[in-house]
Amino acid sequence: DFSFSSLVYITFFIFYFISNTERYYTQYQVIRYEPVIDCSAVLLQRLLHVPRKVMVLDLDETLIHSYLDNNSRMAPKPNCPPDFILKVTIDRHPVRFSVHLRPHVDYFLSIISQWYDLVIFTASMEIYGSAVSDRLDKGRGYFIRKYYRQHCTVDYHGYTKDLSAIHDDLSSVFILDNSPTAYRHFKNNAIPIRSWFNDPKDTCLLDLLPFLDALRFTADVRSILSRNMHLPPIQ
Repeated sequence: DFSFSSLVYITFFIFYFISNTERYYTQYQVIRYEPVIDCSAVLLQRLLHVPRKVMVLDLDETLIHSYLDNNSRMAPKPNCPPDFILKVTIDRHPVRFSVHLRPHVDYFLSIISQWYDLVIFTASMEIYGSAVSDRLDKGRGYFIRKYYRQHCTVDYHGYTKDLSAIHDDLSSVFILDNSPTAYRHFKNNAIPIRSWFNDPKDTCLLDLLPFLDALRFTADVRSILSRNMHLPPIQ
């Protein structure tokens, strides 16, 4: 006899390995994600009533890449204009950032916001991180909360992010971050992702959709994510 948790586990792998995702390798091409759901109507209704979990999102090199205008070495390939220019004042000095969006980030956010409560957690300064996340959100209310550098813990490894301060139930919260240092105290609550700088054919965010679609139904995200730490970041 299969228990409900067993059915959820099986459904997880159905979502992960059997999905109908149309991919086009042109930057910002419109795509469509359609999961293949092969389960009974009763089970589907039970899955749809599972409480929403919290997904924490890093910004730099996870969802976007930015560089100061006077640091052209950090710019992507020539003739690749930024998606937007961000002007902020830091220590009373005007600063301009050129910001590039990771391919398919808009579509990615539009889908996962239907599945999870989204939280931004960046090690960047608030004046920068707030402005970038606002541009990603575009007034659509994707992010329920935002955390910045002042909310990080600093040690000899760098900036780390305390997920327990975001959600007291660690079975229902996880982070997507390109920096292992950021989640080193919460390795079983993390999805690693390859740092993005300029590859217009990058599909890491699209590749995650079947996995995230299934993960929302599990009782404890750690039961799944703890098995992935030996793997390289999502390619």
